[in-house]
Amino acid sequence: MSDAPAPQSGPPRSAVRQLAATAEEAGQRLDRFVAKALPQVPLSHVFRLIRKGEVRVNGKRAAGSRRLLAGDIVRLPPVRTLPPAGEAGAGPAPRRVPPKLVEEICAAIIHRDASLLVVNKPAGVAVHGGSGVSFGVIEALRAAFPDETLELAHRLDRDTSGCLLVARKASALRTLHALLREHEFEKRYLALLVGKWELGKKRIDSPLRTDLRFKGERTVRVQAGGKSAISDFRPVQFFGRTATLVEVSIRTGRTHQIRVHAAHAGHPVAGDDKYGDAQANEALAACGLRRMFLHASSVSFVWPQSGTEFSANAPLPPDLAEVIDRLAATPVRGPRSPRRAAPRRAR
Repeated sequence: MSDAPAPQSGPPRSAVRQLAATAEEAGQRLDRFVAKALPQVPLSHVFRLIRKGEVRVNGKRAAGSRRLLAGDIVRLPPVRTLPPAGEAGAGPAPRRVPPKLVEEICAAIIHRDASLLVVNKPAGVAVHGGSGVSFGVIEALRAAFPDETLELAHRLDRDTSGCLLVARKASALRTLHALLREHEFEKRYLALLVGKWELGKKRIDSPLRTDLRFKGERTVRVQAGGKSAISDFRPVQFFGRTATLVEVSIRTGRTHQIRVHAAHAGHPVAGDDKYGDAQANEALAACGLRRMFLHASSVSFVWPQSGTEFSANAPLPPDLAEVIDRLAATPVRGPRSPRRAAPRRAR
């Protein structure tokens, strides 16, 4: 008679996950947060997990009605998300992350240590699945590192390339979110803006409404009463009146912050089809611009436990570097800065 353990029936349990509530999720009820994180788990089971104390917030039991704060760490226990094949209610097997995406993301890792991974995220790849996208960077990494509990430390827009930090430990995730809350985490971007930027070094401190919808699509606007948002712009290279390459450092991490602040200043991000200038984008396409020119070029911070400085840099992708080379060689005749092109008021 064999002493080997009997195989478990049904699908394997998921790994323990540690999720950090973002600033956008602050104020959300715990039960709703967990239900969103476990979309294939029945609500009745979500409520039971919370009642039994298997879901923890910052290491402690919490009621489902608890309102989360930005940076709260929510522990999700192992769960079975689908019933065994053949049983009533059994759905299709979960889709597998495409090997090509896993290979692409693994090749984009520019730093790894015991606490975190840094990925030079390709443009066009979402950071996580959802909103019509099955898989993103985090799903690809979890497929590549199945024995680890990986969580996003922050997010980037789908069309933005560059530095993306992924925590390999819950302690690292808590530290990074604390640094973000205290504005001790520096993120710098390179952006090509439409027109000639004549504002010099400029801080834009304009609140943003991030909860607006237009035709069912999320949109962000500068609006009094919105969330605090601060962006520092510094011109790097001018291309006549056509465009300006700028470095942007953000003190806050609001949705679409740089794009909306740039447009608010009268110089939208080149290639931005949501907040940008369609005529300018068409002109810049002659220089090979096929997507939004926004790249997270570097991140830096100091680990508070050791005092060690950390920094990572992602070079400008070849497609964006080629646009800069073409602009420098043969500047296109695009429209003037939107701010300057505005007609004067009749006296």
